[in-house]
Amino acid sequence: MALSALFLLIFLLQHFSINLISVFSADAFNEVSHFMGTNPLVQFVMQPILMFAVVFHFVMGFVLEIQNKKARPQKYAYYKGSANASWMSRNMAISGLFILGFLAIHMWDFWFPEMQYKYIAMNPEDPTRYFGELQHKFGDVWRVLVYCITFVFLGLHLMHGFQSAFQSMGANGSRFTPTIKTIGKWYAIVIPAGFIFIALFHALNGANH
Repeated sequence: MALSALFLLIFLLQHFSINLISVFSADAFNEVSHFMGTNPLVQFVMQPILMFAVVFHFVMGFVLEIQNKKARPQKYAYYKGSANASWMSRNMAISGLFILGFLAIHMWDFWFPEMQYKYIAMNPEDPTRYFGELQHKFGDVWRVLVYCITFVFLGLHLMHGFQSAFQSMGANGSRFTPTIKTIGKWYAIVIPAGFIFIALFHALNGANH
């Protein structure tokens, strides 16, 4: 569970970095996206590994949630969860469900059209199409709203999940925990906020054109 989380944290940073390029240069974004969309190593090795990691992480998350509940079939006579754990740690399954729903929408928006474009319609590859497709998707207000709300839940999920992943692998104690908590806090704020900024940027910029 922890290893899949770390893999997804790295992917999330890489995905954010590529999307952020679209804010500064349409040409550079098209170039990087074209490379990622046509490179065999990315398409036929890294992409299946990523899909497996996502499915594995969410399945294991819900399995662990069920196991934790089964471990204590008798509820506490008095339980004040907020005194011992944050809302994020007590509701990882809820934030995870929001993120899972978003991933389904995200794949419907970008991955399925990409597969249809390349492998079903067999269109000739256009290396300049990616930026326009991105702005077109964010032209819908409801989609931008869904994305922004989901990234808030992603931030809540990361706020606990980042530290928890390292703790599960033994990086715990006075030597590591303060640094990991600080890095995790900034990661959980900056990355989701950055994605929200990108979505709003293209929504507003696309509307102006």
